[in-house]
Amino acid sequence: MSEIIVLFLGAISAGLLGSLTGLGGGVIIIPLLTLGFGVPMHYAIGASLISVIGTSSGAAVAFVKEGFTNMRIGMFLEIATTAGAIIGALVSGMLNPNTIGIIFASILLLTVILNLKGKPDHQEPLIKGSLEERLKLHGTFPDKGILKSYSARNTVPGFLMMMFAGAMSGLLGIGSGALKVLAMDNMMKLPFKVSTTTSNFMIGVTAVASALIYFQRGEIIPVIVAPVLIGVVIGSFIGSKTLMVSKTKKLKVFFAIVITILSIYMMYNGINKSFR
Repeated sequence: MSEIIVLFLGAISAGLLGSLTGLGGGVIIIPLLTLGFGVPMHYAIGASLISVIGTSSGAAVAFVKEGFTNMRIGMFLEIATTAGAIIGALVSGMLNPNTIGIIFASILLLTVILNLKGKPDHQEPLIKGSLEERLKLHGTFPDKGILKSYSARNTVPGFLMMMFAGAMSGLLGIGSGALKVLAMDNMMKLPFKVSTTTSNFMIGVTAVASALIYFQRGEIIPVIVAPVLIGVVIGSFIGSKTLMVSKTKKLKVFFAIVITILSIYMMYNGINKSFR
């Protein structure tokens, strides 16, 4: 019972810090479970995926109501992320947990770097006759009471990057939000508010696709998942309420240092066990 309470409190902290820093709770939950509680990697990934579904679903509704999320772009790109997530989840069952740990640590370091970098903000006009016009990958978003128009660019590279992001989500049990935002910001040139909110909407759907495979393999354990899910949702809710009044820049730097240390330790641990 005491371990479940500690896990629940850890999950609240993961959800809170993940919400405040924009990295999401999954990047903390997996190190917490594997390093802190000795949970096997595949079970930790299963629990993390369920927590990703919970946190994404809650926030996505608010963003859709506010008019930032582009549902059409999200559903189009979801084809890529869902296909990638299924592939990632299937590949996960074939890989050694130590190998997954090394890949997880590498992606975690990349996520930290992308999160600390300045975010570009685009507002591209619609090009007549373009692929984006034919697929209707454009829209408007509210900015200080004014509706601003935008259009996507580079749809094919963005679609392929989304497939990779989905594969990493299914393989590692994280939302891969940083990779999704990278695809929509840097490749597809979408406005930052649109890309982040649309990414958040997509994360939950992507996680459902891969979670079903983990569930079918018996790698989603209720006694682990329940405290993690409830804790992360509570932590994310607190984080979303305090985000507007807290100074997150210093927190992001501190958090990036902690995550980097955890990543290096996980990578070392995975490599060390692989060669035993």
